[in-house]
Amino acid sequence: MENKTVPSYFYFTLFKGYEHVRIVYFLLTIIAYFFIILLNVSVLLAVFKDKSLHEPMYLLVSCLLFNSLCGSSVLFPRLSADLLSATHTISRPACFTQIFIIYIYAISEFTVLSVMAYDRYVAICEPLQYHNIMTQRKTVLLVLCAFSWSILCVAVGLYLSVRLPLCGNQIPRLYCSNWSVVRLSCVSTVINNIWGFFVTVTTVFLPAGFILFTYMRILLVCRKSTAEFRGKALQTCLPHIINFVTYSIAIFSDIALSRYEPGQILNAIVLIISLEFIVIPPLLNPLIYGLNLPGIRRKILSMTISLKVALSS
Repeated sequence: MENKTVPSYFYFTLFKGYEHVRIVYFLLTIIAYFFIILLNVSVLLAVFKDKSLHEPMYLLVSCLLFNSLCGSSVLFPRLSADLLSATHTISRPACFTQIFIIYIYAISEFTVLSVMAYDRYVAICEPLQYHNIMTQRKTVLLVLCAFSWSILCVAVGLYLSVRLPLCGNQIPRLYCSNWSVVRLSCVSTVINNIWGFFVTVTTVFLPAGFILFTYMRILLVCRKSTAEFRGKALQTCLPHIINFVTYSIAIFSDIALSRYEPGQILNAIVLIISLEFIVIPPLLNPLIYGLNLPGIRRKILSMTISLKVALSS
């Protein structure tokens, strides 16, 4: 009979074999995290300081970037410390805390993107009713619902995982993931699997379907509109489309990866796919929104010029 235990710590096995290049990876991690903070905070400050940007679209962009900061901040500092450490262990409470925050980030990315798709749909398909429909109160309510649903889904899933007796403590990743812990269980995980399927459908596939539906409607409206209208619609929708496509690829890759047994895929591929969804969006989001949305771009340029003047004086 297998020994059922509640391990006090977990061991990350994916660090094995990279000891000779860990300093290089440490520097890359620090540089990536620095740029994530710099880029996201710059856009957030631009929106916060310019009252003309206090509109639903920019509020939603700010929520997306704040979510990226939270997700990356729970990974990069810990990852940096592990790269310099000889032992790659994490305590049980810290592991489940990491799961909680990373999964809230992952789910909220899709739920906030869904609210943003609805905002663009109303702005393009119902322009005369936009300010009546997307009021500040309704925008805040939609954002609260997006994050509340993420927290609820993760909290229930985490409760189901915490109660499991485990027969091991080795996690084949650079950070704690729910499925990596669940597959260590000594008992049946049917309930966990059912809940995981429900969460995947309601937080990944349904939002993705809704986003695709809104853009089909937007395309139909644009076909009947002038070239100038189509240009403006593309300018506001392009950042969202790029974000949605890149994040969808990253998250679907991670979901597929979790279904493989350790050792079935090269460690290098596991490393890239497991980090993709939590590294690329936080770096890409502020760039595409900061460069493509004129209001944010102008404010960032203004802030940069003011900073240069202040430093030179």
